[in-house]
Amino acid sequence: MSRVLERLEEGRVIVADGGTGALLSARVPRLRVPEEANIKAPESVIGVHHGFIRAGADLIETNTFGANRRKLSVLLLEDRLTEIVERGVKLAREAREIAGTDVLIAGSIGPLGDLEGTHGGEDAFEVFLEQARLLEGRGVDLFMVETFFDLEELETAIAAVRDVSSLPVVAQLTFDEDAETLAGVGARDAFERLRSAGVAAVGANCGLGPQAALAALNEMNGAANGTPLTAQPNVGLPSRSGGRIIYPNATPDYFAEFAAQARNLGARIIGGCCGTTPAQIAAIRAAVEEGREPRVRLLALERDIAPHVAQVSEQTVLQRMLEAKQWVVSVELDPPKGTNMEAMLDVATRLQASGVVHEVDINDNPMARARLSALMAAIAIERTVGLETIPHVTPRDASIMGLQSQLLGAHAEGIRNILAVTGDPPHVGDYPGSSGVYDIDAIGLTALLSHLNRGEDYSGKAIDAPTSFYVGVAVNPSAEDLETELARFRQKLESGARFAMTQALFDIAYLDRFLDALGGESPIPMLVGIWPVRSFQLAYRLHNEVPGITIPDPVLRRLEDAGPDAARVGLELGRELMEASRSRAAGIYVIPPFKEPAAALELLDV
Repeated sequence: MSRVLERLEEGRVIVADGGTGALLSARVPRLRVPEEANIKAPESVIGVHHGFIRAGADLIETNTFGANRRKLSVLLLEDRLTEIVERGVKLAREAREIAGTDVLIAGSIGPLGDLEGTHGGEDAFEVFLEQARLLEGRGVDLFMVETFFDLEELETAIAAVRDVSSLPVVAQLTFDEDAETLAGVGARDAFERLRSAGVAAVGANCGLGPQAALAALNEMNGAANGTPLTAQPNVGLPSRSGGRIIYPNATPDYFAEFAAQARNLGARIIGGCCGTTPAQIAAIRAAVEEGREPRVRLLALERDIAPHVAQVSEQTVLQRMLEAKQWVVSVELDPPKGTNMEAMLDVATRLQASGVVHEVDINDNPMARARLSALMAAIAIERTVGLETIPHVTPRDASIMGLQSQLLGAHAEGIRNILAVTGDPPHVGDYPGSSGVYDIDAIGLTALLSHLNRGEDYSGKAIDAPTSFYVGVAVNPSAEDLETELARFRQKLESGARFAMTQALFDIAYLDRFLDALGGESPIPMLVGIWPVRSFQLAYRLHNEVPGITIPDPVLRRLEDAGPDAARVGLELGRELMEASRSRAAGIYVIPPFKEPAAALELLDV
C-alpha cells in the first residue's frame, strides 16, 4: 500500500502546501507562467518548496499545474514541455532532500480551460495523458488533479492519469459560496461521481476562500461515509492594483480556525491555494498538532437562502394575440442617439392612439451605431405610454454575465417580449477599430432566455424565481444560403424560440420558399417585416450594401419607373406584401421611413 493511502486510512491529517504559483510569480520577474520558473529560476522553486516544508507541510505539489501542451503552446513553450514537467518533479525532490523530511510529492495537474473553445475537447484526454506520463516517469508519490471548474473535464483528467499510473489520485473542484461549481453542479453530486471514479480523496480548492471550501465540505460530508475529503482554498478574493494581484491579509489564526473546522467536516488533506504563504500553512500545522477545536463559526450551516418561488407565467399582449391567431401589427423604432426620449415617446403615443398598432419593436444599436439602450427605451415606452414593446437584444455588446444582468433588470421593470438577434458587427458602424463581445450568438441568447424562464442562469444555477420572457428570434427567408438559415432557425426553435420576425421582405415568394422548406407552414407564429421604400435610390443601395436585404429586380424596376412617384409605389408594394402575408403569417412589423417613424401609419391607411 502506498504511503499516501496508509496515512489516509489511519485518519491522520496530511498538511499540504500553499500557493506555490502565486509566490513564484511574485518572486521571479517576467515569468510568462509560474511553471517557467522550473527552467528560468530553479533555485526560487526549491526555495518556495522548502519554505512550505519548514512551515510544517507533509505534502508539496510540483510546480506543474499548467504544464500541459495546450497551455504552453499559447506561450510558445510547448517545445520545452518535457523539460518543464520533469524539472518540476526534480526540484520538489531536491527540496525534500535538503529539508531531510519524508514529505509526499504530488504531481499537480490543472484544467485545460478551453474544452468549449476553438480547440474543442476531442484531444483533452491525450493532453492530460502526456502530462501524467511525464510526472509518473519522474517519481511522484500521488497525483493532485485540482482547481477544475468543469466536472466532466476533471473526469477526463482522472481517466488519463489512470491510463498511465496506479498511484493514488486526489481530485479537487472549485466551488462557490453556495457549494456549486461554475456549471451549477452541487458539491454532493460532484462527490458521488468522483468517488465512483476510484479516487483516494475528493475535495475543494482555490475558489473564493475558506468559507466556500467549508461550504463544499459540509455538503460532501453527509455522503462521504469514510472517504477522505480535502480542502485547499485561496486566501480570499484577489484584486488587481497597478498590474499586480493583491490578496487579502488573512491572518494565520483565521487559517488555523479554518483547519479546525475542515478537519471536523472530514478533511484529511488540508492546505492552501493562491495567496497562502508558509505563515498560513504553519498555522494549519499548529492547529492539527494541538487538536484545535473550532472557536468561531466560519460557516453558517443553516444558510439564509431565498426560497425558490414558482412564478405563474404571465402572457403578454403579443403572446395572447398570436395564440388566439389574431393579426398583429408592430412598428419598428430606433432609440435616440442621446438621452432625450421625448420624440420617441411622442411617436409611441401616436402609434398607440391609432388603434391599429399593438406593439413597437425597438432596435438595439442598429448598424452598430451607439444609441440609447433598447431595453431602457422599452421600459420608458411601456411605463409612460402603455404600449407593449419588443426590444431587440444582441450579444454583441455584453458578456454572458452582462446580458443576464440586463435581462433580469428589464424583467424586474416589466419587460417580457424579447427578440434575440446577433447584431451588426462593430466594424460596419461608428467604431471600426472595436470588436464585438459575442460570448454567444443569437442561438445562445435564445437558450439563455430559456434558462432564465426555467429559473436558472446560463450555467444552470438557480435564480430566485423563473422569468416569463416571451422569446422571439429573427429569420431571413431571402437568405442566399437557405440551408444554413433553415438550420439556424431549427436550432433557435430547439433553444426555445416562441415567435419569429423576418428580415424585411420585398417579395412574398421568398417567404413561400422558406415555408415550403419547413413543410408548408412555420412551427411558430411569424411576423413579416415590411419596409415601404420611398425611392429607387434607397432600394438600390439597400439591395447592394445592406447584408440580409434582397430586393428583386421587378421591385427595383417598378420603383425606378415610378420616378418622382416612387413613394406612392413603395406604399403600394408594401400593402401588396401585407395582404399576401395575411394567409401565410401571424402579422407584420413595419419599418418606417428614416426620421419619420409616424409615417408607418400611412401603410396601415390610418
